[in-house]
Amino acid sequence: MDLGIKGKRAIVCASSKGLGRGCAMSLAREGCEVVINSRNASELEATAADIRKATGAKVIAVAADVTSEEGRAKLLAACPEPDILVTNAGGPPPGDFHDWGEKEWNSALNNNMITPIMLIKAVIDPMIARKFGRIVNITSRSVRTPLSHLGLSNGARAGLTGFVAGLSRQVAKHNVIINNLLPGPFATDRQMSGVKREAEKAGVSVEDHLKKKHAEVPVGRFGTAEEFGDACAYLCSKQAEFIVGHNLLMDGGMFAVTV
Repeated sequence: MDLGIKGKRAIVCASSKGLGRGCAMSLAREGCEVVINSRNASELEATAADIRKATGAKVIAVAADVTSEEGRAKLLAACPEPDILVTNAGGPPPGDFHDWGEKEWNSALNNNMITPIMLIKAVIDPMIARKFGRIVNITSRSVRTPLSHLGLSNGARAGLTGFVAGLSRQVAKHNVIINNLLPGPFATDRQMSGVKREAEKAGVSVEDHLKKKHAEVPVGRFGTAEEFGDACAYLCSKQAEFIVGHNLLMDGGMFAVTV
């Protein structure tokens, strides 16, 4: 299927590795010019080289902290009027809500709610003027199925989800389509580090604990960055115009609901 986005300009935040990288790779394969972003310059340049080699696409690497005003300005200077925006930032740490003070909450809200909203605000009017725009926010399955130890994420990402629910329906008539992608367990560095910590705490081998975690997923495995990226690319396609304000949960079937 031709997704109809060849030549479109895309910004993909936090994309040197993991799910962000998967999204950047898939968009580049569809012929998009991709601006990728990370705080780690050397890691980012290596990813840019990999994407160029694999796809032949134009890739611009912007080393910046997207959760800061200065970082966002640097990223937008490299691509002031993107056709596609994929927001992403590392999630806040797990823990007990008794241990979180105002500092922790402000950080979570800035990184996982305010930052994507500021990026959306910066790019949406030119999208409306061009009558084409696609925005995908990478959030978390905790938006649909809250996890008690991820309270900071539950709260901050739910705030973004509520904002998107309203805005997406205001701008859809201009062919500016906003949706959220909610990852469950994916085989990313962060997920695998968590598996390792859990295994050490339980006093079992990482291999055995990983088998247990895989067994909890109906499809019997963790997801891959490649399939996540392809889902993101579809939500950015011309064909996705009728999908508005949705929260696409990608968790291998773990959240069992009928609606």
